[in-house]
Amino acid sequence: MTTPDQQATPERRVGHRRSGRRRRRGRLRPALAISLSLIVLVTAGAGWLYLRLTGNIDTFSADGISDDRPDAASKGENVLVIGSDARTGGNSDLGGGDKGDIGRSDTAFLLHVYADHRHAVAVSIPRDTLVTIPPCRLPDGTWTEEQSDTMFNAAYSVGQTPEGNPACTQNTVEKLSGLRVDHTVVVDFKGFASLTDVVGGVEVCLPQDLYQRDLNPNRAARGKKLFDKGKQNVSGQRALDYVRIRHGIGDGSDIGRIKRQQAFMSGLLKKIKDDGFTPTKLLPLAEAATDALTVDPGLGSADKLLKFAMSLKDVDLHNTRFVTIPWRYEGSRVAVVEPDAGDLWASLKDDRAPADADADKDGDEDGGKSGGEDGAGDEDKGGSEVSGQGVDVAVRNGTGTTGLAARAAGTLEESGFTVTGTGNADRTDHATTVIQYGPGRKDDAEKLAGLFPDAGLESVGEDGNEEGREEGLVLVLGDDYTGEASGARGGGASGAPAEDARTADADPCSDLSYG
Repeated sequence: MTTPDQQATPERRVGHRRSGRRRRRGRLRPALAISLSLIVLVTAGAGWLYLRLTGNIDTFSADGISDDRPDAASKGENVLVIGSDARTGGNSDLGGGDKGDIGRSDTAFLLHVYADHRHAVAVSIPRDTLVTIPPCRLPDGTWTEEQSDTMFNAAYSVGQTPEGNPACTQNTVEKLSGLRVDHTVVVDFKGFASLTDVVGGVEVCLPQDLYQRDLNPNRAARGKKLFDKGKQNVSGQRALDYVRIRHGIGDGSDIGRIKRQQAFMSGLLKKIKDDGFTPTKLLPLAEAATDALTVDPGLGSADKLLKFAMSLKDVDLHNTRFVTIPWRYEGSRVAVVEPDAGDLWASLKDDRAPADADADKDGDEDGGKSGGEDGAGDEDKGGSEVSGQGVDVAVRNGTGTTGLAARAAGTLEESGFTVTGTGNADRTDHATTVIQYGPGRKDDAEKLAGLFPDAGLESVGEDGNEEGREEGLVLVLGDDYTGEASGARGGGASGAPAEDARTADADPCSDLSYG
């Protein structure tokens, strides 16, 4: 007995097979169409994301970058980071001020990423630093004349435009450092706040409770509390308030604020590293970052910016240092100290670690110490002959020059003294420096006089406290104080990288005085 297939003619059997292939092809067509659609959607999605990220990025014109530039570095990479307080684009809602005001740079640091991509150093440049601003391009296409002894942050305001002049700041940093700036990025109030929101906040630490008047000293009343003493997580407006506060902590100097900003950047980097470089973490971060930045044309697309960001993923937090350019006060301004600053820039140009960096830095057998911090001649630097171990002292600035208390505090801490606080004295017309000591503190006062031999000793409270005087040990700085104790290293004037260096993995509560 034959089956229907067996009975069929060869033509019929062939037609049956063809029909089967048509049915299989019919089933494949929807699957193929779905696969192709998915590929198109994924590709379109990636393209949409690329266009969205690239569309977020603002660039400044390269026309304003000087033709007279240092040679490109053969090792490492230098990135200028500028924090702008421009009020455009919604920034006035966060930072106050007039929407039509000119753009200013609130903070700036030059980040040197070493050739091994495992080490980095960020050098902060105080906004009040006296520098030479080279010729810069104005909006009408003309160029300014060179300006000497001008505040550093004035470079960003050249041209008096609301968006500022990043190219002029870049030219100024290249003139100051002798280093070629490979890239420049500008972060504004709004972008900074959104970036901290995306990472879920940054841990910071405050030495005291802070109030609205600490942020705005022009307020008549103290206002509501903004921050509690101790560790806390801040994001958005609170993060912005933290890095902007100047007058409510220590002596109110910009140097103190720089220390807080360095501490904040350390915390931000730590948070990003802890979260990991995964797509779910990177994409929101990339979108916030691209929306926050104005960059040079070399970083003006999403792929360039992301490639640069990924090149930093192996930089170790412990090997990331924040320092301040060697400085000293010159009246109410900040002067660059030479040859210390020159030694620092030279070490970065040669891709060597500056003072106090890790001794195992590749190709840096002696630790790459610069600025005279090579261990030789320490007996000439002072500070080692006087030990303040176990001695606590308060520092008061009795002059009209801001920042002196912070500078003296650095000297004291270097010699082992415990600084219980810095601030202003009851008046600002002290001609000479005085060491005030209470009952039982004469020996400590004489020990302190080893660092400040020209200071007068004044007993306080032996017959009852005098009005307006503090018990204990108090160093009141007078006009004769130049910013350095006799024979001792102090503040940022000598070897600042070694003294001021902060690693990105440091505890946020370290160095609570912040100036």
